[in-house]
Amino acid sequence: MSSSLVAGPTPTESDPPRRPTGPLRDRLGRRADLLAVVTAVALAVWVTSGLWADPGGRAITVNSSDQALFEWLLAYGAHALTHGGDPLFTTLLNVPDGVNLAVNTSITVYAVVFAPLTYLIGPPATFLVVLTLNLAATALAWYWLLSRHLVRHRAAALVGGLFIGFAPGMVSHANAHLNWTAGWLVPLLLWRVLRLREPGRWARNGVILGVLVAVTFSIAAEGLFFTALACAVWLGTWSLDRTHRSEAREALPTFVRALTVTGAVAFALLSYPLWLHFLGPQRYHGTGFDPRIHAEDILAFGAFPQRSLAGVAGLDSSLAPNPTEENSFFGLPLLILAVLCLVFLWRAEPARRATVRALAVTAAVFAVLSWGPRIKVDGHIVDFPLPYALLGKLPVFDAALPSRLALVVAPVIGLLLAYTLEHLADRRPSGRARIGWTVGFTVALLPLVPVSLLTVDREPVPDFITSGTWREYVSPGGVLTPLPLTLDVTPDGQRWQAYALAHRQGEFALPSGFFLGPGGPDGRGRIGPVPRATDALLAEVAETGRLPVITDADRASARADLRHWRVEVVVLADRVHGAKFPVHVDALRQVATELLGSPQRVDDVWLWRIPPAVS
Repeated sequence: MSSSLVAGPTPTESDPPRRPTGPLRDRLGRRADLLAVVTAVALAVWVTSGLWADPGGRAITVNSSDQALFEWLLAYGAHALTHGGDPLFTTLLNVPDGVNLAVNTSITVYAVVFAPLTYLIGPPATFLVVLTLNLAATALAWYWLLSRHLVRHRAAALVGGLFIGFAPGMVSHANAHLNWTAGWLVPLLLWRVLRLREPGRWARNGVILGVLVAVTFSIAAEGLFFTALACAVWLGTWSLDRTHRSEAREALPTFVRALTVTGAVAFALLSYPLWLHFLGPQRYHGTGFDPRIHAEDILAFGAFPQRSLAGVAGLDSSLAPNPTEENSFFGLPLLILAVLCLVFLWRAEPARRATVRALAVTAAVFAVLSWGPRIKVDGHIVDFPLPYALLGKLPVFDAALPSRLALVVAPVIGLLLAYTLEHLADRRPSGRARIGWTVGFTVALLPLVPVSLLTVDREPVPDFITSGTWREYVSPGGVLTPLPLTLDVTPDGQRWQAYALAHRQGEFALPSGFFLGPGGPDGRGRIGPVPRATDALLAEVAETGRLPVITDADRASARADLRHWRVEVVVLADRVHGAKFPVHVDALRQVATELLGSPQRVDDVWLWRIPPAVS
């Protein structure tokens, strides 16, 4: 694709270097491509290496709950595909109300595409495969876009692609986020957006982009929203440049026609998901997350991430709301290098000046938006309103976390790095300048080289589930509940359910679950259902180990809650995984016995059968 939207200056006969041509160029290009593939895959495997030894027995330390959720989504999606179920709404969680998966990170496309693998090797291993492929594919997709369409030197494309693919935010979200690590979709979207201006192909290009938009929505809807915003800012800034205004006006009719087709195709493909998202049952508007907390600290841009060489050397910080949200964390050396690259390109390449200006504006806009509604410096919120204070009240914006807008800055920096390396390769600066740039790139990028994610042993799925014994105690589609009830901090129930679905054992439902649904303050969303008396009591016992005095009123409340949930059997495993705290199993068994009577021992679990009159 040749497009002055992204292309740099065309070399002239006076350019000093002479690059290889013909077969030699092709051979060098293939070697560069092979190097890119090997490096990207090796880094992806290295980052996820803590899980590879035992995918079913290891979990990501800082986010085992999200890992359990995505494993469940893979299993449920495969089950819905093969059993004619609804992939976007389920009654297997949150009985009796169900869960609207369209307002959750349903990763529907992944669940369908990888369904055979999920049935073959199980949800935990499939999760690991998808996560690893996401990281490698993101780096390779950016390398492809850079090397084929944006820069002429594949070494420059490799540096840019690897940086974007393994940027601090991407490695941070590798802590179990299959949606945010699907960054390979972004360069494909950008490529197809830039193709919309092609004369005579607006219908075809619009259809292709519409299908891609639908796929992206089904994997990473929030990422699609951010990409659309970034495209609007970048294209708007570029088009307003006086050197490109006439070109932009000429291309506008074709671009608008193609974009109209894109909207029509995407809407047709996404009509049901969009209806569920905005009008369906169990929907919510906004999230229960405080945008002031989940906003990027200004100092975070110059800080180093935890899972990097600098981080393991003790140079990391605690400026992120949690280790999964280190969305900037570029380090001060890289910020300085990025500014130097911007100034260098501004002075050295007049033909690319509009592109560089648009990149700078895009980075600045998204950096400011990522700061959220109020300025936050070193963890302290300053009562100074920012643009997001207004934007955060708008639909769609109110469902996004502002700190994640900083993820848009990483590709901008990667593009600046690639453009700078290309220009240096073309112009061959003096030895002193070459050494200076080499030292600058090394000092900026070496501290950010990723290290492997932290992992921890997780409790095995009980034999009671893996052997299928549970089917002797639960009717088809009936309700089973583990103790404590399934939530984000105690996700075992969904892991059990995912095992049963992926191993074709049949269905059992859960009265709770880890999901986003209604019930938060001011009509916003919340994690899990609104708690009832019994699950709130059991959750406190699980976390603290304190034994409350159980009264007849507590027993009556438990019977009413079990009736509401339609529970047939209550199960307590010998070992229960707590995502944020160790679960006090002995205390749970004692309290449950006082509430429900003496349990029976079945395989490796304690079990309370609930009489039909109660269930």
